[in-house]
Amino acid sequence: MSEINNCVIIGSGPAGYTAAIYAARAGMTPVLYTGPEPGGQLMITTDVENYPGYPEGVMGPQMMDEFRAQAERFGTVVHYEMISKVDFTGPVHKIWTESEEEIQAHTIIIATGASAKWLGIESEQRLMNKGVSACAVCDGFFFKGMPVALVGGGDTAAEEATYLAKLCPAVHMFVRRDELRASKIMAQRVMDTENITVHWNTETVEVLGDDEVSGVKVINNKTQEESILDVKGFFVAIGHKPNTDIFKGWLDMDDTGYLIIQPGTSKTQIPGVFASGDAADKVYRQAVTAAGTGCMAALDAERYLVEKGVI
Repeated sequence: MSEINNCVIIGSGPAGYTAAIYAARAGMTPVLYTGPEPGGQLMITTDVENYPGYPEGVMGPQMMDEFRAQAERFGTVVHYEMISKVDFTGPVHKIWTESEEEIQAHTIIIATGASAKWLGIESEQRLMNKGVSACAVCDGFFFKGMPVALVGGGDTAAEEATYLAKLCPAVHMFVRRDELRASKIMAQRVMDTENITVHWNTETVEVLGDDEVSGVKVINNKTQEESILDVKGFFVAIGHKPNTDIFKGWLDMDDTGYLIIQPGTSKTQIPGVFASGDAADKVYRQAVTAAGTGCMAALDAERYLVEKGVI
């Protein structure tokens, strides 16, 4: 039988690495599996200016390298592998790597995050972090005083549009239908904001620019009329998909796949399995909140191990 680990962390990023730092310092000898995107969404983020402790800002990849180094300093073992399957039936939890290696653990901390949904056009990917973003709260400040565009019609899009409207003289909101999917109160807030222009029945054809966004070409899907708008920033707010598919059938989740945890904790309904970061948070989705829940998960896991007499 393979060795039973005290704590295995699935996923990296601020939640996973913070959980690892706390777990390692508590003597839990954590093992972390990074998943397919070591460092998570911050690896495709350039300047991070809203994380405490970096007064000059920091590049997302550099920040994640420092998080990882800190976790390793205290003894975390990091594996650059993906977990493909889990089994939470027994008191000892089992997971399998892509190479079909079975790992056993008394506690599992999930930090698999969520991935932004994109439109799927070439220019969007080419200009990512050069004016294209999936997070207005993260990157809106860089476009203060500049005209911007935003795609989406739900509550997140409405919230991000009104946030951008406080920073930018003009916010063009592209909605592919003739109404907003957002709740009535959020939709009304958009309509009441003078510098938000809603373009109904509108879809993005291309984001324009070479090294930075200079405009966007859109089409009216009813009239087929194309037009170009001069903008400096392009925000995609069509939702996120939590990376939780391997936990289906094992853990409670909402209808969009976010893991459900006991309020005020990181506990799932399975004893010894804890969830942190964007895999369980569809509201805030910030590096600092993810790190905070990673800390909670490690502390919850430590208490669980103490109560079980494992450590």
